[in-house]
Amino acid sequence: MNIIHVTGIEGAREARGMVVVIDVLRSFTVSAYALAGGARECRLVKTVAEARALADATPGALLCAEEDALPVEGIPISNSPTMILEQDLQGRVLIQRSTAGTQAVAAVQGGDIFASSLVVATATAQACVLRNPETLTIVASADHPEDHACARYIDAVIRGGHPDLHRLLQPLRESERYQRALSGTWPGFPTKDLELALVADRFAFAMPVTRESGYLRLTASF
Repeated sequence: MNIIHVTGIEGAREARGMVVVIDVLRSFTVSAYALAGGARECRLVKTVAEARALADATPGALLCAEEDALPVEGIPISNSPTMILEQDLQGRVLIQRSTAGTQAVAAVQGGDIFASSLVVATATAQACVLRNPETLTIVASADHPEDHACARYIDAVIRGGHPDLHRLLQPLRESERYQRALSGTWPGFPTKDLELALVADRFAFAMPVTRESGYLRLTASF
């Protein structure tokens, strides 16, 4: 398997073969906790306007959105797994808009797509090995240490390795952004989000993405 690593929307546009798009803090961590909590599916869109319209058209939908990593006025649930854990998600649809993850997935031009984060990393790697594509592109949805760490983690598992997550995440822990998240002063970013997001393999499902009319559909695949 030829594994290619790229970053951001431009990297996603150039992705070849099977594609894994990663957003650890926090889009696809949110998706994983939502699906584990009973959500039927997640629907990903690019804009807040699209998210509001889709929520209005989807009975019982729950809306989760942020812009530039900040809460959106009138949408009480930000891009936070802590907030998702507080919701009754059984049988519901979660509609998601984020600045990095949902944009990068939407930029992928073709091929099979999986959304991923650390909490589903090994399950994602196993799904890739099972399908055994000639080429796999792993997309870090933003140029952030945790997304690159997750990409390297998945790559290592695919190759039969045993990655050291603590070492992989060290650049994140040394960053100003991490300290800001730890401080509890970041609007819409509870400090517990770090604890929930930065653990590997909490869930045993991968998250395939399919294209629907007006949104991308993300589900759990065991």
